[in-house]
Amino acid sequence: MQNFRAYRIDQQDGHIVADFCRLNIDDLSEGDVVVKVSHSTINYKDALAATGKSRILRQYPLVGGIDLAGTVVTSHNDELAEGRPVLVNGCGLSETRDGGYAEYARLPAAAIVPVPAGMSTAQAMQIGTAGYTAALAIHRMEHNGQAPENGPVVVTGATGGVGSLAIDMLNTRGYEVVALTGKEDQVAYLKSIGASRVLLRGELDYGKRPMEKAAWAGAIDNLGGDALAWLTRTVGYGGNIASIGLAAGIELNTTVLPFILRAVCLLGINSVDTPRETRLAVWRRIGDDLRPQQLDKIAANTIRFEELPEHFDAFINGSVVGRTVVEIG
Repeated sequence: MQNFRAYRIDQQDGHIVADFCRLNIDDLSEGDVVVKVSHSTINYKDALAATGKSRILRQYPLVGGIDLAGTVVTSHNDELAEGRPVLVNGCGLSETRDGGYAEYARLPAAAIVPVPAGMSTAQAMQIGTAGYTAALAIHRMEHNGQAPENGPVVVTGATGGVGSLAIDMLNTRGYEVVALTGKEDQVAYLKSIGASRVLLRGELDYGKRPMEKAAWAGAIDNLGGDALAWLTRTVGYGGNIASIGLAAGIELNTTVLPFILRAVCLLGINSVDTPRETRLAVWRRIGDDLRPQQLDKIAANTIRFEELPEHFDAFINGSVVGRTVVEIG
């Protein structure tokens, strides 16, 4: 565990600098469990942090990577024995503590989740934060009355990691899924992972009335902005909208009418700070009734650790489809 590879993000003269380096375990954030990392991922948030497009890190320097999976090598926690396959997503990785872009990670036991039975560490990272966020959205929607028999659920930002895995998981649960995308060339892909219909963003009229004709029983939104406002106007009575992302903007221009006349519920989804009990429950469901069926289509791209810096720009410019797994060890 001495002198291992890591991809570290730092700040120099007001600019973000990220590169490979060699570290020792004592260089890492404090924790009572050491994990030999086998896989991580690239998320939009990782790309923002590593390129400096947004100040994701709250302290410097830190190892990047908001996801990791691997095996326990040393532990002071009885529930996390040596050799156990584990994963971590969120929990301050690459924000307030060192993340998954290193051959070893030192972590608090409270952040660590056992990899679901029958799942490899590679598959756990095919799912990663994106899949966990999608599952958390469905979990919260269903606790709030969402059910397949209520009607179709629309997913915006459908070709991204969260969107793709949300479509797969919803389809697995028996929902009729409608995908909304700006990528006309990805219609076949979206249908292959479970979308029954695909709406093209460029052909969509968002409308201007306080409420439009009800079209959906629920929605999972990765965009924010005008798309989220449109969803508040088009989700039907008692429907849930899970708000996950802000790719189209942080503003929300709507009225109270959908909430008081149609009883629409807007659910905020935060995958970083989920209480441990909920985190464990959601990952159990990911290994069970929310288990993705199309992982090899959604996460077809695996890269080597040394290739990592070459792939961030594609996430910034929005050209990535699905998930990218990083093979660390």
